[in-house]
Amino acid sequence: MSGGGASSPLSPLGVCGELLLCPLTRCLPQGWLGALALLGVLVLCRGLRRPGGPPHSHPVLCYSGAELGDEAPAQLLGRSLRWDRYVPVQLVPQLEQLESTRHRRHRRHRPHGCPALQSRASLRSEPNERSISPWRYRIDEDENRYPRKLAFAECLCSGCVDVKTGRETTSLNSVTIYQTMMVLRRKPCPHPTGLGLVTFEVDYIKVPVGCTCVLPRTRR
Repeated sequence: MSGGGASSPLSPLGVCGELLLCPLTRCLPQGWLGALALLGVLVLCRGLRRPGGPPHSHPVLCYSGAELGDEAPAQLLGRSLRWDRYVPVQLVPQLEQLESTRHRRHRRHRPHGCPALQSRASLRSEPNERSISPWRYRIDEDENRYPRKLAFAECLCSGCVDVKTGRETTSLNSVTIYQTMMVLRRKPCPHPTGLGLVTFEVDYIKVPVGCTCVLPRTRR
């Protein structure tokens, strides 16, 4: 300000500067009208910080094929993102070993139908095999997803197994149970200079983890 003359009106940006430099004891508004005025100025100042831009913008990280392996980049994985805690990830090595054993023994792939429940054998079986809504696991593989391999459950019966007869009954229906899981999706790098590079986006998918028995839906 120039001394001796009348001061010119402050621009919105000048108001923000005056507000930041002003001591609280002098600029604290008196009454509710002053508080509303201060609130309006603060909203205006916040809008002037990034004109026309998003309030929060994060840099997009891009990677070359040489930087990527079977796992996502380490800098994208925090303590909260631990895929080894998920059963669909834990089962993959076991399923791969089982498939490898079957190939070595040259066993033919038998069709998976609804199995009969045997009480003696059930004591030594896994939960998915001794359930009255049994299911099997298969490996679902997606090259553009991390984790790339996940164990998906598939119901073996359309109905459920009767515990008395050990055979399938249609008085109950088998339905799939899903678990929501966070994964990373590989996408082309959006930068003009990122030709051939990839980036990652967070995605949430429903993973089938088991089956259960429910009452059939009745038509009204």
